Amino acid sequence: MSADSGAITRDEVAHLARLARLAVTESELDVFAGQLDVILGAVARVGEVAADDIPPTSHAVPLSNVFRPDERRPGLTQEQALSGAPAAEEGRFRVPQILGEEE
Repeated sequence: MSADSGAITRDEVAHLARLARLAVTESELDVFAGQLDVILGAVARVGEVAADDIPPTSHAVPLSNVFRPDERRPGLTQEQALSGAPAAEEGRFRVPQILGEEE
């Protein structure tokens, strides 16, 4: 982007559009140049605000997980689990082989 004026030019927008393989009209070049200036200005302001003494965060508010007790509950028997399978073999689900045999 143009370092001397600080504003993005129509030529730079056209270049970015070509790189992104976007068809942009002449009137859109002016609109996009203005919008990109606003975006770049906002990004620059965020960079000015971020201070070294502020720790990075992943969430704006503190989060905590709510865990339930890990209690044993009844489940399916092997026969029940395999009852809906299209194919079973030796007490396991039978699936098609997808990998070749290793030598």
